[in-house]
Amino acid sequence: MLPVAAITSPAYGIQYLSIEQAQKALYPSASQFAENFLELNETQRDAIESISDIRQRWKTQKTWKAYENGVFQGWFIVDKVIGKHEFITYATALSPSGEVIGIEIMDYRETYGGEVNEADWRKNFIGANKQSPLALEEDIPNISGATLSCRNVTNGVKRLLALYEVVLKASIKQ
Repeated sequence: MLPVAAITSPAYGIQYLSIEQAQKALYPSASQFAENFLELNETQRDAIESISDIRQRWKTQKTWKAYENGVFQGWFIVDKVIGKHEFITYATALSPSGEVIGIEIMDYRETYGGEVNEADWRKNFIGANKQSPLALEEDIPNISGATLSCRNVTNGVKRLLALYEVVLKASIKQ
């Protein structure tokens, strides 16, 4: 009889960045991050899906408002999408006008496809907004061996741009 450790596959996962490290990477000059977790109702979740064609799975969306010396710089959003089998945790920074400032992969748990963490791939999202189609292989390049990760991170960013339109845009004045 073999020991259980010999017949199970090893767990794989890399934590690239903590929340604080991702915040600093995406907003290097920010002096404050104000937690602004959103509780989304069904109407908001349906509206996000209607705009993005991507289902908003979570009722709670983790967001922070980034400030530099009291001046609002934009939103820092932590999100999860499924890779092939496991979740990919990533952060997206949106400007006050709803454009992507950048994305960072925070946790990657798949055995393949970690190339989505490469800066050359992530830079394709910079400047994307609600008008950006964000189509894989057209606007965002696919990475061979990482197709599901590429597709799902791309769809996640598209969904967060819809979140901006449905909820975040209105909170600028608050």
